[in-house]
Amino acid sequence: MEALTLLRGLAEHHHYSALREACLETASGDPAVRVLLALADVQLGDMSAGRCALASLDRGTLSLDARVDLAAVHIALGELNPAIDILEAGLLENADHAVLLARLAWCRLQQGNRDRALTLYQRSLRLRPLMAVYHNLLRLYRDRGNLIEMATYLDAAWKLWNQEQCNWPDDQRALHSEQLRGLQLDLWLAEDRLEAAEAWVEQQRGALNADNWCALVSALAQRLAARDRHAQAEEWLHTGLRHYANQLALYDQLAELAHLQGRTQQAIALLTRAIQLANALDKPSDALLIRLSATALQFNPRLARAAAERARDQLHKDTFRITNEISEGRLLVEVALASVECQEEDYGAAERRYQHALARCPEAIPALEGLGQLYMQLGRIDEAVELFERVTAVDPTRGHGALLNARRFPKDPETLQRLEQLARTPGMEGSVRTSLLFQLATAWEKRAEYDKAFALADEANAASRRLLRYDPRAHSQHCARIRHAFPRWLYRHRPGCGHETTLPVFVVGMPRSGTTLVEQIIAGHSRIHGAGELGTIPRIIAGLERWERHTGSGRRYPDCVDDLDPKVSRGIAENVLKELREFAPDADHVVDKLPHNFENIGLIKLLFPNAKIISVRRDPRDIAVSNYFIDYTNKHGGMGFAYSLDWIGHQLADHGQLMHHWQQVFPGEILEVRYEDVVDDPATNARRMLEYIGVDWEPQVLDFHALKRPVKTASVWQVRQPLYTGSKARWRHYEQHLEGLTAVADPVVSSESLERVTLPEPGWLNDGVDRYRGGDLDGAEHRFKQLLNSLPEHAAARFMLGLIYVRKGHRADGIALMELALERCPWNRHWRGDLAQAYRLDGRDDDAAILAGAQNDSTAPPAEASQVAESPIRLDNQLCEEATCASSASAVVGVRC
Repeated sequence: MEALTLLRGLAEHHHYSALREACLETASGDPAVRVLLALADVQLGDMSAGRCALASLDRGTLSLDARVDLAAVHIALGELNPAIDILEAGLLENADHAVLLARLAWCRLQQGNRDRALTLYQRSLRLRPLMAVYHNLLRLYRDRGNLIEMATYLDAAWKLWNQEQCNWPDDQRALHSEQLRGLQLDLWLAEDRLEAAEAWVEQQRGALNADNWCALVSALAQRLAARDRHAQAEEWLHTGLRHYANQLALYDQLAELAHLQGRTQQAIALLTRAIQLANALDKPSDALLIRLSATALQFNPRLARAAAERARDQLHKDTFRITNEISEGRLLVEVALASVECQEEDYGAAERRYQHALARCPEAIPALEGLGQLYMQLGRIDEAVELFERVTAVDPTRGHGALLNARRFPKDPETLQRLEQLARTPGMEGSVRTSLLFQLATAWEKRAEYDKAFALADEANAASRRLLRYDPRAHSQHCARIRHAFPRWLYRHRPGCGHETTLPVFVVGMPRSGTTLVEQIIAGHSRIHGAGELGTIPRIIAGLERWERHTGSGRRYPDCVDDLDPKVSRGIAENVLKELREFAPDADHVVDKLPHNFENIGLIKLLFPNAKIISVRRDPRDIAVSNYFIDYTNKHGGMGFAYSLDWIGHQLADHGQLMHHWQQVFPGEILEVRYEDVVDDPATNARRMLEYIGVDWEPQVLDFHALKRPVKTASVWQVRQPLYTGSKARWRHYEQHLEGLTAVADPVVSSESLERVTLPEPGWLNDGVDRYRGGDLDGAEHRFKQLLNSLPEHAAARFMLGLIYVRKGHRADGIALMELALERCPWNRHWRGDLAQAYRLDGRDDDAAILAGAQNDSTAPPAEASQVAESPIRLDNQLCEEATCASSASAVVGVRC
């Protein structure tokens, strides 16, 4: 009996390795020892040994204590019902068995019967205090908001733990200590006593080692984020790193917070720093590399691939034996690489990689989800649903979430209610899981429970807004600048700009207005290729802004478009055409259906005067409701407006004013179609669109739902079914909730007064550089002075004028101008080199040495008046490439003095 007491003490302290050894050393045929050995085997991962032991037992010979241990074996095996049967029967023999009551309470808790679990745990603790019981009871009190009881039992738990923690193995001692500290934080935060929690955490720094204290900081940050206090969570993580700069987990957590709030570049920088630190400390970094790959996937696919490949290479260097099974790390690397291949639109390679991973690990949730999402994009909906159902068998929450996204809704409301409880489980995202709430809103709408659906969508949007930085007034102001930057006279005064091709077709409109449907219809034509939502035009705009930053002009898009001359605009257009032709070399037309290109029609028509543009309109109330019920991937970018009905209203008004402007600037050149008309009479409207594009009628365009091509937008499930009218007048179900759409009723959006400079002629910078290179210093000087007269802070014009002054012998004036320009653009290494040579010409060798630093080119020949750089500043040389690619722009190149 004494031996059994010692063995059960090891089990209660979760010392399963020692328990197994002790059971084997106990040369006894006692079936109670065999039960405890089976428990140790199962807890140590040897399920087969545990099952074999159970099969050989004669349960009729077991004492009550042994049967309670037997129930623990069933629990560890995931067999809840046999455990409950054993414990309920034992309860009839002894209603005051503390361990029995605790294990039965755990079973009832897993069944969701929290009231019964609470009662059983309370009875168990009155009979005998156990640490595991304290932990579970404290969580129940926390979740129910019983803070007085939680405080009382937490004090008792600390006292018990201080007495007996020395009896626990190291790993369990660390685990239980961390759990108790976490529960202490939970109590103070639930009592709204953040100052007490923070003071205690700071105090613990003297009592805990670096790892344990940083784990406490991490726990506090996680709990603050779960209460929507993300800024305070970040501050504590930074505090932890100020004290212990080598804590990789804190970098990882900071990166997660930054990514959740849309600061992707910052998240990438933090993960990169953590990876560098891990390498310096000779610690594995494969998990960080996989996180970096996922973070960079949408933002920088090349970086995502490089990170995943580095993780793969690192894992291959490890010493584990490669078998037919696949380690968790290698599995995640395969999923990361498959995700990159999906982003690169190499769908065949991605599918093979997912299938390869699943062949080795059939229940791998990341691979099941990834392949399911790929099949959704490819239109293989039934195959996707089958994969999501497999996920549900392993993780019901994630599986049902994926099925909801595929519009496969549970038939019983009880499942939806359980998912709603899970959606309100706090995490790093905040107090709720917004994506699941959005999906549940759609599910309740499907059941015609419209008030319930809207309440869930409203809750999800409110939670999302806390992490968004969208400014509707700033967007309205930007749209006003666009209207002013692209007046009708701009095109009259810039003849010959762009390319005469008719290859590109642009489908534009408010998101959820029907742009995907229109694209699917016209892309069914044999001479038209649908390329989806391309980032081509936004990349051109980003390139223009990079150019303005590098020249130090002080301007941004759209103001800077007046500097595009025919040569530059044609060069940009030709690069776009090259990209479009790669999608379908034999097509007569390639469709870009990025909805928000409605803001960029002015630039599109400057680059492609003959481009066809189809503007899709829809009842604004339906647009509003449809956007309000969707959680967008790009919520921190252009889709941030969709999380407030008021913001949506402002966006609708901005769209209306812009489209009115474009119709005035390009009368008769933009085809306008209404979503409702397309749904009511698809054939007539399809003919109208094809006639506008300039191709003959082909009836197969009406079978758009059978079109075999990937679709990545939020409409992916809709375009895989025949045309239906269910989305028309959807707003009527929510009419009482749409009062916030004030801007829709009054589409006149006020904007602040605009201060902008318009250049009378384009290309002055280019022309000045050409004259300089040709030796016409007076002509170049005149051009740069013209540019500075319009834009006095233009750094490149100022620098070039300084070069001219130096060459004409006015060194002091020239150097002063060059110094001012370099102050504005301190990153320009070429300008530093040119200024250093000017210093030498002026006898200021010390200044030249300081400026040139380690790159002081003392062997270079003296600067002569006839020397000209090999790559002078030219808008058309750089912008034609940089405005159409995603790589970083090189610095503006200087001209040797």
